[in-house]
Amino acid sequence: MAQEGRNIDEQVVVGEQKGSVEWAILKRTRQLNTTASEEVLKLAEDLETWEKDDKTKLIVTQSAGDDVQMFYDGQFSSLNDIYTMYWLCYHIHTYKKTQVAIVDGICNSGSASLMFAMKFSVVTEKIDFATLEASLGFHTDCGFSYIHSRLPGHLGEFLALTGTRLNGKELVAVGMATHFVPSAKLVDLVARLWSLDSGDMDVVRSTIEEFSEKVELDKDSILNKLSIIDKCCSKESVKQIIQEFEAEGSKEGNEWVTPIMGFLKQSSPTGLKINLRSIREGRKQTLAECLKKEFRVSVNILRGTISNDAYEGARALTIDKDNRPGWNPATLDEVDDEKINLVFLPLEDDIIELRIPETEDNSWRFDDNDRWGGKYET
Repeated sequence: MAQEGRNIDEQVVVGEQKGSVEWAILKRTRQLNTTASEEVLKLAEDLETWEKDDKTKLIVTQSAGDDVQMFYDGQFSSLNDIYTMYWLCYHIHTYKKTQVAIVDGICNSGSASLMFAMKFSVVTEKIDFATLEASLGFHTDCGFSYIHSRLPGHLGEFLALTGTRLNGKELVAVGMATHFVPSAKLVDLVARLWSLDSGDMDVVRSTIEEFSEKVELDKDSILNKLSIIDKCCSKESVKQIIQEFEAEGSKEGNEWVTPIMGFLKQSSPTGLKINLRSIREGRKQTLAECLKKEFRVSVNILRGTISNDAYEGARALTIDKDNRPGWNPATLDEVDDEKINLVFLPLEDDIIELRIPETEDNSWRFDDNDRWGGKYET
């Protein structure tokens, strides 16, 4: 199903350099600033080079996004592509040099996992973030079982299950982004970052703060509903969570629950159960453990180990766009919890497992051979 005639020149990461600053611009703007396998590999290679270059002090990455179709049409279906994405996520989380991400548009979990993991992540009023994987029969991947599980209360479960969108101010408020800068100030911010000859964290932080604004949530922000969200999403099962939201939605003033219920009832029952388990396991796992788990889940889902919902979701919502996915199983009651266990099991061949260090101290260093050790083709 792979597409033919893809113009790779339109999709690669464009790197620019000035003094000690390296600038990575993801150029695939025709598909919501999407990121597919070529961009992932190019960004991984660039970051590796810049980390080793003594002259490079600061790395800035600008604009990114997601392309669900890459799973469906074979662009991102090889184990090596998936492995590279997870390796890149870990590399960015533990990167040795100062990084700044600038996000000024739609940014879903695949790209957000790269941008929000950087030491500084700058967002604007134009950002639109959500983890929509449950609606696609997939799971919150690329480190989001680690990120979501560390949000206040049970907000992580809520975002993973309901696909609720957060704006720039909300992302800063919950700690997924570090600074809110209005789009009108980005040109000036970029100019100042270009002029820096330093990767010192305090210098970079103070530079960004020249342009950032204090965050004040809108009155109707979903973050003002955290008490109800915690009450509902603390329940043991997806079914109980839905029942609790139904009860809350029947109360006066809780009309905001209606679209939440719509998303939950239209999402893949299998995907919902996988997402809830993954987020809750993430609370007790390190970053490395979360990524290794998610890699296994991704491989098992894309292999159709217990369901083909990921392909059906991609078809219905992004390819044919009929918005009528035929989930199998079709209901939560039909999803066998024992089968859910299968997607979390270690892969049958240990060489396929994601090989990243267990340390969380950001001090690890591979040599050229070991850094990419464990890749599928080797």
